Amino acid sequence: MAGKRLREGFTTGSAAAAGGKAALLFLTGQGVRKKVEIPLPLGGRLTIPVERVEAVGKGAKATVRKDGGDDPDATNKARIMSTVRLFPGGNHGDVIIDGGTGVGKVTRRGLPVPVGESAINPVPRLQIKEAVLEGLKETGIRAAVSVTIEVENGEKIAKKTLNPRLGIIGGISILGTRGTVKPFSNKAYKDTITMSMDVARAGGLNVIALTTGGRSERFLKEQRPDLPETAFIQVADFFSFSLKEAAKKGFTDILYSCFFGKLVKMAQGYPYTHARKSRIDFGKLSEWCLSMGMDEEKARSIANANTAREALSIIKEEVQRDKIIHYATEKAISSARGFAGPGPDITYYLFDFGGDLLVARHSRGNPGD
Repeated sequence: MAGKRLREGFTTGSAAAAGGKAALLFLTGQGVRKKVEIPLPLGGRLTIPVERVEAVGKGAKATVRKDGGDDPDATNKARIMSTVRLFPGGNHGDVIIDGGTGVGKVTRRGLPVPVGESAINPVPRLQIKEAVLEGLKETGIRAAVSVTIEVENGEKIAKKTLNPRLGIIGGISILGTRGTVKPFSNKAYKDTITMSMDVARAGGLNVIALTTGGRSERFLKEQRPDLPETAFIQVADFFSFSLKEAAKKGFTDILYSCFFGKLVKMAQGYPYTHARKSRIDFGKLSEWCLSMGMDEEKARSIANANTAREALSIIKEEVQRDKIIHYATEKAISSARGFAGPGPDITYYLFDFGGDLLVARHSRGNPGD
């Protein structure tokens, strides 16, 4: 509905923090809380519903269902369980946080969590600790605390995320830099691109393979079987962002795999290629075709095309098809060079919709510039 206000949600980190506080309060005789208030990493408070609280051996476990608001992702509605145990003889204020079933383990360098530890990022760790310490203060009990985070079906959910590629094995990550989820925000995707590049660099790679999605990635892998899994990053529509990040992180060789529609948008200089923000200028594409020798009637059909697929089908029937495709690719490389700077090599791999390679175009960089 037009004008509808989009509902914010909360992160897996906030879910784990709320569960930790609710479990602690139950364990210390405060009863079952149906909702708890927790601190947010950037300031402010958030009240989160608690689905279940129960005794588990000498500890207590609380379950919170993660709510992504109007920006649902793979972890939306996942059950996050926090099991709390008290150690009265320990140092008051010590909070030991670890992951259990359904929380992944880090196996590759380059992530904000060391290899071998549970994939609970530093900000959520601090948020969980602060929420638990609030519970201790409320009860007046002095003790050390352990918190174990689990995720129901976490390993299955993780297969829908980039975790396996990042080297996070066995479950999801506990994430969240702000504690809440802003609907349709691009920040999380950009963070994933950056983190993936960090993993590639930590693995010693100087080459990065950027792709617009799963199919363009699969086709590029067939062309470049020499590259490891960590070299490939699906950057979706983040054209300028991914190139700037790759250059900033010191990659000397940038590969870019795409289909014709995205290529034309890149060639026409759009920094972000999503349909909501950019539309192909078929009139301009028609002018390019004319300049490469296409006759006027065919060029008019390009100008009147409804989709990139239709335009490409017309171009592929032309004697000048290779000239036109190479010209558009050179334009895209020129745009990419504007974002990446003069240093890195840039190679474009353009595929048709069936996976055939239409062109592989290389532009050598000038690292000394």
